This record gives sequence, C-alpha cells and structure tokens, in this order.
Amino acid sequence: MNRQSSDNRGWVPRANTHHLLTRDRLLDPLAAHIRRTLKDRVSGGDAASQQEREDRIWRAPGERWFTPDDPIWWAHSDASIFVGGIAALLVQSLHPLAMAGVMGHSSFRDDPWRRLHITADHVAITTYAPVPDAERQVRIVNAVHKRVVGTAPDGRSYAASDPHLLTWVHVAETWAFLACYQRFGPKPLSPSDADAYVSSMAEIGARLGVPDPPRTVAALEGALAAYGPELEGTSDARETASFLLDDPPLRGPERWTYAALSAAAVATVPAWTREMLGRNASGARLKAGATAGHLAVKGLSAAVAHPAHEPHWTCSKRSRLRSCRARTFSSMVPPEISR
Repeated sequence: MNRQSSDNRGWVPRANTHHLLTRDRLLDPLAAHIRRTLKDRVSGGDAASQQEREDRIWRAPGERWFTPDDPIWWAHSDASIFVGGIAALLVQSLHPLAMAGVMGHSSFRDDPWRRLHITADHVAITTYAPVPDAERQVRIVNAVHKRVVGTAPDGRSYAASDPHLLTWVHVAETWAFLACYQRFGPKPLSPSDADAYVSSMAEIGARLGVPDPPRTVAALEGALAAYGPELEGTSDARETASFLLDDPPLRGPERWTYAALSAAAVATVPAWTREMLGRNASGARLKAGATAGHLAVKGLSAAVAHPAHEPHWTCSKRSRLRSCRARTFSSMVPPEISR
C-alpha cells in the first residue's frame, strides 16, 4: 500500500481539509445525530457538562504533552478510535488476569457506558489537556490501580499495578488504536509517523507505570507477540465479547452504526483473537465488516467536528510549534498495522 512520505506528513493540510469537509457535509442530519448520540453516551453528562469538558480539555490555555504536529493528536480525534476502542477491549480481554481485574472491580456489565466514559476521558485528557490536568489524570489512574487487587478464577493473584499487566493493557490498546486508524482513518500514517504515534503512547504508558514501553511499531508488534502464551479465551472473555458485539445497549440508527463499528473491530483484530473468542468468520464476512466500518467511520467523521480540529490549533509542521503549544507477534499481528 502507498505510504505517506515522511517528508510530507501533511498534518495541517489534512486537518484543515478534513475540517472544511466536515462543515460542508454537516447536512447529513442522521450521521450527525448518530455521532452525537455515541458521543453523549461515551462522554456522559448533559450538553452543559460536555461543553465544560471540551473547554477544559481542548480550549484551556497552557502547554500540552502533544501538539497538532504529533500523529497522536489526529489519530485520537478521528472517528476510527470508536473501532479502536472496541478492538482494544476484545484483545485485552484475552489475558485472564487483566480480565479478572475488570470483572472484579468494574461496573462494565452493569454500566458499560460509564466505563467507556472513563476510558474516553483518560484518552482525551492525556492527549489534549494542559499538562497539569494530564498529570492529575495519571495520578488518579495510578491510585485506582493500586486498589485493584484480587484472585482470578484460576487461583492466581492479580494486581492492576503489576508492571507486566500494565504493559499488556498498554500494548493491546496502542496496537488496536493504531491498527484501526491505519485501516479506517483518512490516510494511513507513514512508517515514521506510525513510530511517532507508538512513541507518544509510550510517553503516557511510562507515566502510568509501564516499564520500557515499546516506542516503534516493530517493538510494539514484538511485545504483543510475546504475550501469546499467556492469552486465553476464558468464559469471562467470551461473555465480554458477546456483550460488546451481540447486544449493546443501543437502539435504532445508533445500534446499526455500532454494529458496523463492532464488525470492523472484529475484522481488524488478529485471527487468533477471533479464534479464542469464538468469533471465527469467513473472509467475505470480514471484508463486509471492514466495508461497513469504513462507511460508518467516514459518516461519523463528517457529521460533527472534533475540538482538536478547531482552527486555533492549526499550525505548521515546520514551525515546531512553540506558539502552538502556548496557544491554547510477527505472525500474530495482522498486516494492517504496518501498511
């Protein structure tokens, strides 16, 4: 597949074009309604609280960990992250100890939207918020992890603060977000930009206690593969997959869109993930799922502008952004990630 030249990454032109296209295509009320509904579900709260959240994260002055020059900025503002979030949960569920922590200390099954809200908030704050807010978020997550301890159904002890488990969660999430952006985003990242994305995620992971997180795509793929012998499609993992894929708490057009996004996630995760979760499918069905995902992501991206695309964040790649900062398992890894 064609790669984007590392000398012409085009973050600002692409962002501006996307922003203009977004405004031109706001006439699609159904897509706008669906995206707002999903956004409302994930973000939580009423319109006023969401506006306050956006102002606090994206519009407050101050330096950020990342800028519009960084691939993570655009990857996390694209609608493909909806697919990435589902894919990450599917892959992460395969580690029995990580899954035991979720089942024993999370309201995921009783209130899935609250968990998605917490995850979305974490991604948004660590990617876009002023440094003090991002640092506060890391302290909160680290404190929560220290309290999550217990015994898995197989008798093994687990602790969310265990560096080995932290690494698994980080690697699976980073892989899923990147793979889904590469497949469903507006344009795949170049090799150097993909490495930059992994490196930016590593900065966050290191602050969360991940020892020596991978900083290149090759290292990420190797880290994912290294966990292979520890993974298992437990009954809890399969139950979680069923909840995510078969009976999400949505109705009407939102449910149809979510079905397309989840089908895209199933089509993107590695074959061994589908096999362990009992989600094997024919090539034609996987292709159909990916096609549906492309259409859903494209429609959602066009429907509502993301705060990270607002004009005040526009700055040149070559400016190196001083003003922008201040202005407000080899065979186990599918090929999409390294396109």
